[in-house]
Amino acid sequence: MDKDLRYIVRIAGKDLNGELPIWRALQAIKGVGQRAARSMAIVFEKETGKSFETKLGKMDEQFDKTLEDIVTNPGKHGLPVWTFNRRKDFETGQDSHIIMSDLDFTLRKDLQRLNEIKSYRGLRLSWGLPVRGQRTKSTHRGKGSAVGVMKKDAKQGK
Repeated sequence: MDKDLRYIVRIAGKDLNGELPIWRALQAIKGVGQRAARSMAIVFEKETGKSFETKLGKMDEQFDKTLEDIVTNPGKHGLPVWTFNRRKDFETGQDSHIIMSDLDFTLRKDLQRLNEIKSYRGLRLSWGLPVRGQRTKSTHRGKGSAVGVMKKDAKQGK
């Protein structure tokens, strides 16, 4: 057991595993995948001098704010636009990277907008059918539960 290792580190409203390297621990945040996590960890290394292979729990608490700022505002720290998960937003036209509950809310809002304008994609999504032209003759038959066979009650003997 390491005395100076913090086993749980809170960044961007999420408890991260302090035993993992920085780039690997960031992947636990919803909206941050492998590529984005690696890019963010490399930017963190350039700004602080700490290796991105360092265990997250070994860092001092002063670096948590820096890492959280990189995760929430990657554009401000020089990350390329192609690492963002929301490019050219429908309403604002801006490029942004959305994480955690904001990501859920934004996706739900997008689906709601597609439904309201009665687009083909919105209707197919609401019906639970494939959107991108897949065949539906034999697959995508529904997500309902399987219908089982009920056994008749046994007759009582004499």
